[in-house]
Amino acid sequence: MARKTVYNKIFNEEDWAKVNPDNKQLFDEWIMYLQSTDKSKGTILQYTNDMRILFIFLMLRCQNKFVIDLNKRDIIAFQGYSINTWGHSSNRTRRIRSCLSSLCNFVENIMDDLYPDFRNIVNKIEAPVRKPVREKTVLTEEQVESLLKELVDTKQYQKACVFALAANCGARLSELVRFKVSYFDEANLQNNAYYKTPEKIKIKGRGRDGSRKFKFILKNGFQEYYDLWMQERERLGIDNDELFVTRRNGEWIPASDTTLQSWKTTFSRILDESFYFHSLRHYLTTKLRANNIPDRVIKDWFGWESIDMIEIYDDNEAEDSFSDFFTADGIQKVEKKGLDDL
Repeated sequence: MARKTVYNKIFNEEDWAKVNPDNKQLFDEWIMYLQSTDKSKGTILQYTNDMRILFIFLMLRCQNKFVIDLNKRDIIAFQGYSINTWGHSSNRTRRIRSCLSSLCNFVENIMDDLYPDFRNIVNKIEAPVRKPVREKTVLTEEQVESLLKELVDTKQYQKACVFALAANCGARLSELVRFKVSYFDEANLQNNAYYKTPEKIKIKGRGRDGSRKFKFILKNGFQEYYDLWMQERERLGIDNDELFVTRRNGEWIPASDTTLQSWKTTFSRILDESFYFHSLRHYLTTKLRANNIPDRVIKDWFGWESIDMIEIYDDNEAEDSFSDFFTADGIQKVEKKGLDDL
């Protein structure tokens, strides 16, 4: 089954109406500040949801205190209430706490004329220990190949194409819907091994428009599913440049994140385990590492700032590679590979 996140419905208009007006006014000023510093709409929405939860807690459990008057015991009380009463994960509690800290930094650094003695005390309190809330899905090459075969056998060519793209590019779900048919022109094929998008694609990041980076796609493992989808598109009479589409009112329109989210159920059923698109970023990182692709190449492929990210996404166990290096003849040298070797 697809992974599910349990959300507690804490915010409601009745409680929000009782929240301290000073907190609401401070919150509005902070949001305007965030907008002026070009924070993305998604970031601001997340901050809004988190602060509403915190302000409702203050109303219910802390006599509707003004944020300026919070003490260390109030922060400790929130962390405990969030985890033990609302059932939030430690990660979500840490996220709300981080949001509060950001608001407090705004007060300390920007509103110092009104509150000259205010200091951000959030980080003086130990945060809840970060714990994994879901078991990570680690996909093998056999699982990926088996899933793609079933999708092709059942003529679900578009789903096969998006899965193959994610598995051979490592793009996030929100990035996958931005790919164009025209990207996969022979002119964009590098060394007959991988495609490079002719333009930068918007990725997760700061700003209303987001930062943009080129994307790379391994030809081997993707091309055959792309070709099958192109043949199906021609049969269906789809002539727009969006690679992934959905039909609405008889018209083919660009697929949205929601469209791809709905396909996760199919992938989970075939795999017989929880599927999420981010698992394919792990899959590709693991595959590149297992094939001795240098870390600097992997870093640049994903557009990461540091090779430290590779350790997060690489699911290889060191012991899995012992037999490559240690044999009856002694220590063996393993040659590094390039992308055209895959």
